[in-house]
Amino acid sequence: MRPSVLATRATFPDIAVRLRQHFDVEDNPADEIWNRDELVRRLQGKQGVMSTGSERIDAELLDACPQLKAVCNVGVGYNNIDVAACTTRGVLVTNTPDVLTETTADYGFALMMATARRIAESERFVRRGDWRKTGIYDMFAGGDVYGATLGILGMGRIGRAIARRGALGFGMQVIYHNRSRLPADLEDMTGARYVDKATLLRESDHLILVLPYSPDSHHAIGAAELAQMKPQATLTNIARGGIVDDAALAHALRAGTIAAAGLDVFEGEPAIHPDLLAVPNIVLTPHIGSASVKTRHAMAALAIDNLIAALGFGPRAGRPSTPVNLEALGAR
Repeated sequence: MRPSVLATRATFPDIAVRLRQHFDVEDNPADEIWNRDELVRRLQGKQGVMSTGSERIDAELLDACPQLKAVCNVGVGYNNIDVAACTTRGVLVTNTPDVLTETTADYGFALMMATARRIAESERFVRRGDWRKTGIYDMFAGGDVYGATLGILGMGRIGRAIARRGALGFGMQVIYHNRSRLPADLEDMTGARYVDKATLLRESDHLILVLPYSPDSHHAIGAAELAQMKPQATLTNIARGGIVDDAALAHALRAGTIAAAGLDVFEGEPAIHPDLLAVPNIVLTPHIGSASVKTRHAMAALAIDNLIAALGFGPRAGRPSTPVNLEALGAR
């Protein structure tokens, strides 16, 4: 008898076909967001789940779904999953790093540039029909990117890819802060200089957040941190909602504490703090940092590879390519 698995969100047609080659599949072609009770109901009897950030997998859910053995997240982040609870119950957790690094770095850099050069503001201005004369010396004058100081908070794969773009492509002075300093060879490759957090905030012309979400990083950028930044600085968040205090950011943008912000992630998304919607000097996008067709397909394919291996099939049976908690095998 084949294992039964749940795919919680719609996916590419060929990915759905491949799932069915290995498993009995319940999927979600309508791409509905299931509430907690519905998710638990659909997980009954399932050995594996191909999940996304839309689903919270915690101890209570795991206890209600005792046959679950593998949670394979489509995404590099997994703060929607209680990994410790999974580990103690012998549930393997996997994610999809690496395949989205360059695409997400492209997007982070693009969002930073759109923020610095006030592209969203000016686009709305044109659409409203407000452009009635040319040659205004300060019309939507923003901040330069080339030659500016790029600050990066969090220096994993995506952070390093952004650093390379800034240093090699735009002649930027790149500084970063991370829980641990990079080895010297990686610093040389990225052209980045390690600084403490206070220096990062004080010296950055454009600050990009690329750190994982955890209780320790909750509101890592709040009112106190924003007050340390330059008035002409920009803030870009492509990491996770909750790293920035969205209410404090909206206040800082209104007050001119910083010049502008670009956000692809939000605390409580898809809900957005209403104060952010009311300020003009912000670029808002719906968590699409990895959203190229090629990359999203690669993420789904890797999640399937992990699911196949986690449930004991294929050449990597029992050894998925990108495990988060391989030690869970010992708890089975």
